[in-house]
Amino acid sequence: MAALHIARIRERLRQAGAAPIHEQRLLRLWLQGKALIGAPSLDNFLPHTVRQALPALAADLAALLDLRSVHPSEDGSERLLLGLGDGQTIESVLLPRDGLCVSTQVGCAVGCVFCMTGRSGLIRHVDSAEIVAQVVLARSRRTVTKVVFMGMGEPAHNLDAVLEAIDVLGTCGGIAHKKLVFSTVGDPRVFERLPLGPVKPALALSLHSTDAALREQLLPRAPRIAPEELVARGEDYARRTGYPIQYQWTLLDGINDSPAECDGIVRLLKGRHAVLNLIPYNAVDELPFRRPSWDRAVAMAKDLHRRGVLTKLRQSAGQDIDGGCGQLRARAAAARRC
Repeated sequence: MAALHIARIRERLRQAGAAPIHEQRLLRLWLQGKALIGAPSLDNFLPHTVRQALPALAADLAALLDLRSVHPSEDGSERLLLGLGDGQTIESVLLPRDGLCVSTQVGCAVGCVFCMTGRSGLIRHVDSAEIVAQVVLARSRRTVTKVVFMGMGEPAHNLDAVLEAIDVLGTCGGIAHKKLVFSTVGDPRVFERLPLGPVKPALALSLHSTDAALREQLLPRAPRIAPEELVARGEDYARRTGYPIQYQWTLLDGINDSPAECDGIVRLLKGRHAVLNLIPYNAVDELPFRRPSWDRAVAMAKDLHRRGVLTKLRQSAGQDIDGGCGQLRARAAAARRC
């Protein structure tokens, strides 16, 4: 099947004779995981030509992805391995408190040295309808009121598709704009385009170090933007939207958990409209990095909070099932090769 963008879905409905009110109603039903055909209320609401077109459209939507495997964790999360129509696989994560983490690419070009996804490089973008279909499938399992674009891929590298998905989720999907969270390593296009859309998501910036040289080592193909400039651009977006910026910090034992890094965090983030998310690393056997002890992570969070930086210590979902980003896909690929 050819790529199915949200715009293409809208176009097909309009070509079948749908008015904007019909289009919005059908998109809402899809995003709620409800049937598009067979509902008596739709029979009286939709033009005959639209009803005739719905079976083919519903079949194409159902074929966007399928659930390959489910990996529940003790923390209440569920990692889902999903198959796309061309046979590629991606991951979504159902998070505690009604959240969902979605993937925007198969693989990733940034190549963060601690990330399993980046080891494969970029294979292809995930179309906007495939992004939204992750939400639809997740809602068949539990309530989803927050969507974070923090799964496989760098959302800024697939910007048009991600913004299209954000728009429909924020208008037809019933998700509050501040609960749509766009995560990026700091691509300049994000700061230019996110403020312009009708739906302005919250922003999460992958910081990981306040030392520019170390950050370049950890994120080798991220834009060469100094941590100070990244925070300045984030603060500008926070002022425009009123949402605090979420700074992501994957805690790597002996690498970015030092007193010097704490000093740098205080220097950059104290007084900012921001929250620092400390996320102990989800260890991968193939990689040399390890997460610090929980006691060490707690001490670092308390120190930063005491010094004026709003800090939240997060558990990386699925640590007990080795479910870090890209690990399920990598294991499935290895199994196919055997």
